[in-house]
Amino acid sequence: MKNPLKFFQEVKQEAFKVTWPSRKETMQGTLMVIAMAIVAAIFFLLLDQILKFFLELVLKVSI
Repeated sequence: MKNPLKFFQEVKQEAFKVTWPSRKETMQGTLMVIAMAIVAAIFFLLLDQILKFFLELVLKVSI
């Protein structure tokens, strides 16, 4: 990096080339992330409850 001024000018030029998502696309992406987080939370809750049930079953049998 020989010339910092030229570097920052190139960074500025590249920044103008960026296409930012629209408000609608941002909201859709946000809602999808929230929905997937809820689905994952429910999945792991159910998996935890199933494993807990079988663990309690095994521990009762062994006593």
